[in-house]
Amino acid sequence: MRYLVTGGTGFLGRHLLARLLRHTDAEITCLVRSPQRLASRTGGLPGHERLRAVRGDLTADGLGLSDADRKSLQGVDHVVHLGAVYDMTASDAANRAANVEGTRRVIELAERIGAGCLHHVSSVAVSGDYRGRFTEADFDAGQHLGSPYHSTKFAAEALVRGQTAVPWRVYRPAIVVGDSRTGEIDKVDGPYYLLPSIDWIAKIAGTTGSLARIPVPDLGATTIVPVDYVADAMDVLIHREGLDGRAFHLVSPRPQPLVDVYNALAAAAGAPQLTRAIPDAVAAPARAVADFVGGLLGRVPEVVELRDAVITELGIPPEVLPHMTFETVFDDTDTRAALAGTDVYCPDFADYAGTLYAYWRKHLDRNRARRPGPHGQLDGRTVMITGASSGIGRETALRVAKAGGIPLLVARRGDELEKVRGEIEEAGGRASVYTCDITDADSVSELVSRVLADYDGVDMLVNNAGRSIRRSVRLSYDRFHDYERTMAINYFGAVRLTMALLPHMSRRRFGHIVNISSIGVQTNPPRFSAYLGSKAALDAFTRVVGSETFGDGITFTTIHMPLVRTPMIAPTNIYKAFPTRSPEEAADMVMEALERRPKHIGTTLGTLGSLAYTVAPRAVDAVLHVAYRVFPDSAAARGDADSAATEMSALSRGARAMARVLPGVHW
Repeated sequence: MRYLVTGGTGFLGRHLLARLLRHTDAEITCLVRSPQRLASRTGGLPGHERLRAVRGDLTADGLGLSDADRKSLQGVDHVVHLGAVYDMTASDAANRAANVEGTRRVIELAERIGAGCLHHVSSVAVSGDYRGRFTEADFDAGQHLGSPYHSTKFAAEALVRGQTAVPWRVYRPAIVVGDSRTGEIDKVDGPYYLLPSIDWIAKIAGTTGSLARIPVPDLGATTIVPVDYVADAMDVLIHREGLDGRAFHLVSPRPQPLVDVYNALAAAAGAPQLTRAIPDAVAAPARAVADFVGGLLGRVPEVVELRDAVITELGIPPEVLPHMTFETVFDDTDTRAALAGTDVYCPDFADYAGTLYAYWRKHLDRNRARRPGPHGQLDGRTVMITGASSGIGRETALRVAKAGGIPLLVARRGDELEKVRGEIEEAGGRASVYTCDITDADSVSELVSRVLADYDGVDMLVNNAGRSIRRSVRLSYDRFHDYERTMAINYFGAVRLTMALLPHMSRRRFGHIVNISSIGVQTNPPRFSAYLGSKAALDAFTRVVGSETFGDGITFTTIHMPLVRTPMIAPTNIYKAFPTRSPEEAADMVMEALERRPKHIGTTLGTLGSLAYTVAPRAVDAVLHVAYRVFPDSAAARGDADSAATEMSALSRGARAMARVLPGVHW
């Protein structure tokens, strides 16, 4: 038995090929654009060595076949035409080129090679908006065809029915979902568009503890079939004698109310159920009013654009929404009669909805990277930490590893990073070491390439590496490089690394970035114009970019960190007299940012400082000028190494009091 199959690399095509290969005498030629893709998708099928690929294209004249390939197909028993655009969002031109003109070329080839039978895969979409029972003998019933997909599937079937001398059979599948036994599917379509919202509702319900049934009106009905039923049924119908010139509905035997479809998926997800508790006497007039108002609003472009934007954010293409349900009831009497005596039947959706949901959640949920492991928010997360060799970075890395995450340790000093990794591994955790100079673009690019070669993804980034300079502007007139140095690492370095990771995070639809800023951005202490200018720039970058990446699941936390006793503040001896946070306390703030992912973390003092500057900026300037007078430039800032040892004792009582009354500020 010889077959020519188009669309063999598609989802339904691959499943049908698996059935045809069970016939031990089958010799199958597949018309494909990419023989390599066919081999990769069918290489695991038993009997795949009996598949032969010929290169061709439905949109090319003569299907792009060579004379030799066309001659080799002479006299095939069955031409099975599955190749088409199965996409409600595709343009009219794309649908017409593949679905109509492609079908015309397949018909011409079938006639030219003297094929025994042409098997055309159409769709229930040919029924358009037909209301009522649509039998397998029905075709042109005056129905309206509401999209390019509907109209081109109708036109293609019309060609098969009216313009071929070859015996033909037509198959009209309903909405095809994954395998009822494994859940396998290769794209999101039909009821899968509901799953992100169902998952979100399940999460909310789990948080609130509410699983109350939600009353809704009748939402209409659909018809859904698993791919294994469609492939099994086609295998039987292709080979049964006496069925030429007929169409077959591969549909659910009964209409499936959309409420029941939702409830079957919601049960698998743990989401609240819907109940049709609103009487038709109430629902019908309400629906009529809603349809009328919706029709009026649908004529307002701004309303339509806003509606489509919201629907798109929910993961539902606007083109699909009007076709989620059918007014048509599809009669499959002839199909069930033809399948009589076999074990092929369409299972009830509720019996395999859980299988579909489990496969989608594991393989197709576009937000699956957002889910943490079972043991906490950081379980299994990869967390890149810059400046991880000491201080806040080191303490954060130890905490992340203890929480089940995998810290990716980044700094210029590889030997110090190895010590941190040793501590983590000794405690039973995992970590990786990467040396990088974040002020160098090539170094950052190499870092990201190495990390993504080692791991599937980077979940989180802590921009901790930084440089601080405490020097009054009076001493900086001839030191513009102070500003360039702080911007190079605190701003450009952090932004460079963030932007290098954003495309990757966007593809995974998840990422969280923690920027270590300073309480000084809120309180504006004197002598830190270089340092706080760089941190303020990073704050502004974060606020703007956070709004742009929000839809991709990428969020930011800015930590306005108070003064922390780290090696970075060591050159300023007067800080030895100041109240400071320990690196361990600072790491607590970073862990909160990673686990809870708030927009901002700071201190009460920092918030009050920001509010005071908003309400009374001149008064704040006056107070800060006093601080400028009582806290001198450090010996390091003046370049006076000889007086460094005595500068702490030179602090006035007023300076010491201010440091204690306003702890944490970088005076």
